[in-house]
Amino acid sequence: MKKILGLVLSTSMLFYVSLANADKAVLAGGCFWCMESDFEKLPGVKDVISGFTGGEVENPTYRGNHEGHYEAVEITYDAKEVSYQEILDHYWVNIDPFDARGQFCDKGTSYLSAVFVANEQERTLAEKSKKAVIDEFPNKTVVTPILAASTFYPIKGNESYHQDYYKNNPLRYNAYRWNCGRDQRLKEIWGDRATH
Repeated sequence: MKKILGLVLSTSMLFYVSLANADKAVLAGGCFWCMESDFEKLPGVKDVISGFTGGEVENPTYRGNHEGHYEAVEITYDAKEVSYQEILDHYWVNIDPFDARGQFCDKGTSYLSAVFVANEQERTLAEKSKKAVIDEFPNKTVVTPILAASTFYPIKGNESYHQDYYKNNPLRYNAYRWNCGRDQRLKEIWGDRATH
């Protein structure tokens, strides 16, 4: 029993050490359920957490005050398996960068898209990736901003059902995603690059 417990503890510690040494990216792309689903499928991504960022209200909640915040995800990834550039490439084909009112059926400031950068290297890569989208669609306006990272507040407590919603409620999630028109619009913009 001690050997099994020791093995479980050492495996758990390795997992946490690997997460502690991993890189993070914070992105907003409308519904965080969908962003979590889209990024957890990307090889090299270790964890995706739904939450809020970008606003000044401390400890925002879904049903309470989250004014000024974006619904966002914090992506933990292994840079040896997937680069920040690849995270960005995956991001753009999973959002509508032209919608200034929200994303898909979800409208309002908390559903706007944004890339949150933690340093100048991330900013340079994010601006370059945005420029590539602008160049690809010269007759459209890309409204997704590149913003400085701020405190990320994970959804927790009695609202923690939002974490892994797509896994825990697949029927409701898939019905929502279809009825929201997310995949249909992504296909319209990005064709076969849309990754759902």
